[in-house]
Amino acid sequence: MPDPTILETFPAPVDTPFVIEHVAAEFTSLCPKTGHPDFGEIILRYSPAAQRQDGLCVELKSLKLYYQSFRSEGIFYEAVTNTIRDDLVNLLQPRWLQVASLWKGRGGVHSAVVASHGEAPAAWCGPAVFKKSDP
Repeated sequence: MPDPTILETFPAPVDTPFVIEHVAAEFTSLCPKTGHPDFGEIILRYSPAAQRQDGLCVELKSLKLYYQSFRSEGIFYEAVTNTIRDDLVNLLQPRWLQVASLWKGRGGVHSAVVASHGEAPAAWCGPAVFKKSDP
């Protein structure tokens, strides 16, 4: 399985709630049934805990390496999404966190899986800052 110890953090810069969105447009893993590559986009959104509560943000290079560790893993879409959510919640202890995985089509079927933790903050208005790339 991918190794969450790859992930690094840095202190949240403020106490005031805010939302971070990171988009990884070139995520890959393997279909556990066929061994064929699955291609997707991972959208991570979260609101760090307050600085005074030792809030943390994830460092981007380590996040990229963590995502790359899924490349040779035979894992279903649902497991990918929930694994990322659980690993990041355990690491960051955020106010709120959401992982959306958007998968390229196979046989005309496109899939999206969303896994969340906590209540969505007021700072999260709805639409993504970054737009999903075309499948």
